[in-house]
Amino acid sequence: MNLRKHELIGRWVRVVRATDPGIQGLEGRVVDETRNMLIVEAGGNPKMIPKEGSRFRFDVQGGTEVEGDEIRYRPEDRIKKAR
Repeated sequence: MNLRKHELIGRWVRVVRATDPGIQGLEGRVVDETRNMLIVEAGGNPKMIPKEGSRFRFDVQGGTEVEGDEIRYRPEDRIKKAR
């Protein structure tokens, strides 16, 4: 599944790699997305995770990993560029 073409909000995600070791391994549901950040609700608290330098594993079709740099666009632009 090409996640660059799909909505990320509402999907379950795990941070596989991050420049900040404090957020590595964090998992939860994506509640919002900006050009540079994924906002993930983990343990009832929203956490802002930078896309740049991070790797995410989304819970779709057995798990799909994507580099944050590949999805580092505004959501509406990301979907248009992936065509």
